Amino acid sequence: MYLSVVDVKPLENYRLLLKFENGEQRIFDVSPYLEMGKFSELKNIGIFKAVRTSFDSIQWPNELDFDPEFLHKKSTLFQE
Repeated sequence: MYLSVVDVKPLENYRLLLKFENGEQRIFDVSPYLEMGKFSELKNIGIFKAVRTSFDSIQWPNELDFDPEFLHKKSTLFQE
């Protein structure tokens, strides 16, 4: 079973602060994916910053998204 993303905030350097339904906050680095197909559209900082939660994950206005299980696996725990 995977955890749903309940909040997302864009950060500098193409990173996202994700909050999961269990209260965990994690950092996901989008930069390794910016050269992959349509994900290159996220280089436009306006599009990147328009990320929102959608159902149990995140999505951008151009309909790009990541699976919530992938986001959790590839992110690191946020240390304040």
